[in-house]
Amino acid sequence: MSFTPNFKINDTVTNDGIRASFQCGNMGGMRRSHNTNTLMIISDHTKGLYEDKWFGDELHYTGMGKSGDQTLEFSQNKTLAQSEKNGVEVHLFEALLPTQYIYRGQVYLCGNPYQETQPGEDGVKRLVWMFPLKLKVPFQPLDNTVFEKYKQAKQKKVNQLTDTELEKRAQQSDGQNVSSRVVISSCFVRDEFVAQFSKRRSGGICQLCDNPAPFKDKDSTPFLECHHIQWLSKGGTDTIDNTVALCPNCHRKMHILNLDSDNAILKQKASR
Repeated sequence: MSFTPNFKINDTVTNDGIRASFQCGNMGGMRRSHNTNTLMIISDHTKGLYEDKWFGDELHYTGMGKSGDQTLEFSQNKTLAQSEKNGVEVHLFEALLPTQYIYRGQVYLCGNPYQETQPGEDGVKRLVWMFPLKLKVPFQPLDNTVFEKYKQAKQKKVNQLTDTELEKRAQQSDGQNVSSRVVISSCFVRDEFVAQFSKRRSGGICQLCDNPAPFKDKDSTPFLECHHIQWLSKGGTDTIDNTVALCPNCHRKMHILNLDSDNAILKQKASR
């Protein structure tokens, strides 16, 4: 009989909530419960720079063993490898932010486990086992808001590394199998007439740095980007008095720094 936890798919739960529902331990990324005949696995993206990989709707999950070569005979690696035969249900949780575990649902092996090289906890490269998994329920894309928070947290962690540490981590990355995620997001449908007017009004000159557009597009039009002084996401209007034309560099600057002094300049130019 299939096990049903006391929360729904895509619910965010605590570590204690996982332990209480599955009747498993409260530590580790792979937790076996004989009481519920389940193997609960956590794909935790907050514990390090190297992580399990998504390829569309398929998760390639890294086996147990923090240092040295992993083996399929070790602990829950064996349980997962034989899960299509041993009757143990495998349930997936994913952590994109610390202590927040998103329940993804029951998963199954969709391919044969394979080996790849990854650095261990000690920084030494070793062979690990990767388990290709798919959800038994329809795959649901990741919410863009959650994904953006995850990227920001990871960037903050990277920024704290010394130059030596960063170089070492970068050299350890093989860069061959690049993971991909399906992310859903909402976007504003901007008025193209307003955008084009703002660009023409600028005369091909960035309205922040006052330099000519860095290049011309295939139609020989100066390449500038339409920027909303008060962002649409913060209640700004899609009107000519709230839009300016910026070079890509200044546009990026405004979305990273959004300085009051720069906004004052842009408001003045948009009002002309």
